[in-house]
Amino acid sequence: MSTDMKSTAVGAVTKRTYRMRARAASAAETGERILRAVLDLHVERFHDQITLEDVAERAGVTVQTVLRRFGSKDALIAAAAEHASTEVRSQRMAAPVGDIPAAVDNLLDHYHATGAAALRLLAQEERVPKLREIADRGREFHYEWVERTFAPFLDNRGGRERLRAQLIALTDVYTWKLLHLDLGLDRAETKNSLIEMIQSVVNQGGSP
Repeated sequence: MSTDMKSTAVGAVTKRTYRMRARAASAAETGERILRAVLDLHVERFHDQITLEDVAERAGVTVQTVLRRFGSKDALIAAAAEHASTEVRSQRMAAPVGDIPAAVDNLLDHYHATGAAALRLLAQEERVPKLREIADRGREFHYEWVERTFAPFLDNRGGRERLRAQLIALTDVYTWKLLHLDLGLDRAETKNSLIEMIQSVVNQGGSP
């Protein structure tokens, strides 16, 4: 094969590779927009008020594109929940172990970004089985986060299960809602309140 023919062949392969990468990047970006549209709409509306047409319009694609990528509304919701869960896990697991103020800061960052969506989800879990599944997974992760983040206080002490339950409750989204949304405490006041309550139960010592 001549040098010119080799150069032409290499050029063709390079162009095909570039086009394939560009298409893959475009497809990934489209999928991201669709998932983000689903999550944003669930902050604004209840589940049964959201249609595939709404998702497609928000994402700037057609309904056919949504269905081609995800197959059904239930599959789309599951994919969006998994996408959000990955983001949440990455953020929440950045909390340093055994550092109460830093843990509370991490928690408040999370609730500031996703608290409204979590509360709307919980308000619907009893009547939408798919949302109940998502809520249950969220609760499991929260319990895991508490056990990891507060491990030094939970390990080797009496009354461990009671302390665990108290820490789960104090760091729950409903506690944040009560302090911040219902009672109107600003972030600094909410943070100080949570730190004081957590330190109080941790320092009690406890017994079986």
